[in-house]
Amino acid sequence: MVERKLLVLFGSQTGTAQDTAERIGREAKRRHFQCRVEALDSYDVANLINELLVIFVCATTGQGDPPDNMKMFWRFLFRKNLPLGSLCQLDYSVLGLGDSSYPKFNFVAKKLHKRVLQLGGNPLLPVALGDDQHDLGPDAVVDPWLLALWDKILALYPLPPGLEIISPDVRPPPKYTLHYLAEDSLYPNGGLLQPIAPRAVPSELHPFAAQVVSNQRVTAESHFQDVRLIEFDVTGSGIMFSAGDVVMIQPQNCPEDVQQFCQLLHLDPDRRFVLKPTEPDASLPALLPQPCTIRHLVTHYLDISCVPRRSFFELLSYFSTNELEREKLQEFSSAQGQEELYSYCNRPRRTTLEALWDFPHTTCAIPPEYLLDLIPRIRPRAFSIASSTLAHPDRIQILMAVVRYKTQLSKPRRGLCSTWLASLNPEQGDFRVPLWVKKGGMKFPADPDTPVIMIGPGTGVAPFRAAIQERVAQGCRGEEWSWEGLWMSLAADRSVFSIPEEGTGGSGGFGQAQALLCLNGSKLGSGAGKDQSLVYAACVVIHRMCCKAAPWVRTGLCRGSFLALCKWRWVVGLVFACTRSCASALGPSSFPWLSCGSWQEAEAGGGELAALGGSS
Repeated sequence: MVERKLLVLFGSQTGTAQDTAERIGREAKRRHFQCRVEALDSYDVANLINELLVIFVCATTGQGDPPDNMKMFWRFLFRKNLPLGSLCQLDYSVLGLGDSSYPKFNFVAKKLHKRVLQLGGNPLLPVALGDDQHDLGPDAVVDPWLLALWDKILALYPLPPGLEIISPDVRPPPKYTLHYLAEDSLYPNGGLLQPIAPRAVPSELHPFAAQVVSNQRVTAESHFQDVRLIEFDVTGSGIMFSAGDVVMIQPQNCPEDVQQFCQLLHLDPDRRFVLKPTEPDASLPALLPQPCTIRHLVTHYLDISCVPRRSFFELLSYFSTNELEREKLQEFSSAQGQEELYSYCNRPRRTTLEALWDFPHTTCAIPPEYLLDLIPRIRPRAFSIASSTLAHPDRIQILMAVVRYKTQLSKPRRGLCSTWLASLNPEQGDFRVPLWVKKGGMKFPADPDTPVIMIGPGTGVAPFRAAIQERVAQGCRGEEWSWEGLWMSLAADRSVFSIPEEGTGGSGGFGQAQALLCLNGSKLGSGAGKDQSLVYAACVVIHRMCCKAAPWVRTGLCRGSFLALCKWRWVVGLVFACTRSCASALGPSSFPWLSCGSWQEAEAGGGELAALGGSS
């Protein structure tokens, strides 16, 4: 008899694909499959040739890129020397999770499906494409796809004689068992963070604890948006980066929320415990020390501020002893209740902690060993680096907007990472932030004489600040790219404000690279209309720059300039429209890349315009 083994592999950036993969794993165990759920980069891809049944769940990030925990697998799978029939024994199916507002919607899932098929794999179903833009989210595709998938799988691998599918009413076992330690147990460091041997380069598993050396608000107190310029000391870390790279920061929950969570679940925050996996081949969470305290677990690992997913309510329903609460939880976890779940959770951005408050009888009955099944880990946040090592050695600076907004709930919504970072005042203590650096998608030209038009609304200016610091440090101070008078006139109109640089005196930042300027959104209202007005104003600025600097535009753009865009993909069409209007004043030959017609064509054509993308 054929072994009933199923492998579920996921590539996840935000946790949605992982959550879906774990859901498939739970359903597989109800059907008596020996099932493993692993991240694609945690799996030894050389063993894929021996697998018989694999489900791939993968997200698409950025401009059609694979998630970070899938990149090694991706590179291996697309080696040209792999034999075309090497996966002929493999039955597989691919579920993609993406956003149809992006041009390369579910590009990774589509390409993965084609590649496995090319290598001889046997698809059980056509590739399924979940869409965040759907009213019900990806589940609108996932639910019917799963029903069809299990029909196919059970036709190939029937249930063993005498066995039936385990009822959904039976609680699944936890991934880990939690064992409390006696008070007199001897463990180093009191069961907290254990010392880690120095690593050559900090990474997600081994971040560098960087000291916060400054935390400055760069917008006026009266401005609607609190934007911070935060500087970290990375001396001795071995971190190397260049303009366009990204710093990853691991945030933590605030002490007040941690205390509330422990009170709700009747947990002693200072109690120590060790974890043991329930599956023989499973591994422990890499980011949790052993042993650990409840306080450390909740503060640094459990994302109690995230919006809970459907699986949260499904698992929570098993612990409910209150009939009304159990019925509502089961409704939220059913396919029919997804619209109501969206109205309860997603639309108002209700947090996991707030959801637990709404089900008090169930919450107090949650066994501690299910905490890691119930609540996902805190994900690191990415910020474009806003400084250059040439200007600030052993320092990393970021420009960060503090996330705070209103929904139908009375309490304002706050961003976990930005609120935490904004609260770290280096004048009041020694604060350390776990961080590491990874390469960004934005690459600036190596030749410092190459002109660059930089468009970065709001905190999107961050990578350009780093690029300008780098060029200034390299001695690029030519008058040909200086229009101080124009910027001064715009500043007088309150169309722009500058982010001052160190050592520029009272010039407001014009002394170094003619300042970094942001459009003043407070004059333009709020919401989507404000965004469009902001971009329109940016185009007006570009138009006025081009008209006042016609000689530079003609010489600069004709010799191959770069257009760098950070944030707001849809700004590109307006920028092209603006430059077309400029061409009427300067002549079409001043803009040789306009013939490309669109951002996508310019990027694919590789002409005079180099399209650069980034995130902040």
